[in-house]
Amino acid sequence: MRHVRRRYLLIQVESSETFNESELMQGIWRMMHQLFGEYGASQTGLYKIAYDSTTKIAILRCHLNALDMVRAVITAITEINDKQVVLRVLALSGTLRALRKKLQ
Repeated sequence: MRHVRRRYLLIQVESSETFNESELMQGIWRMMHQLFGEYGASQTGLYKIAYDSTTKIAILRCHLNALDMVRAVITAITEINDKQVVLRVLALSGTLRALRKKLQ
């Protein structure tokens, strides 16, 4: 079995509204299904590592092969639950340790 290479993304949620973890991930998955369908979404291996609603910072993990798809989805999101939002990729890393260093 082949080892799956992963990438970690540091995401900034820019909105006057606040979102909890489930709202954020539902919005991301909804856009993922709209753009790439069920099969495309299953190929990403997208997973939420952490989300802090006070600083509005999220850390997501995805497969390296699907990194472009995930970045496209993140930039395509303009609203979640009828609330205006902009998601920005602040940093990208191959390890969680290096990403957390970039966060500080």
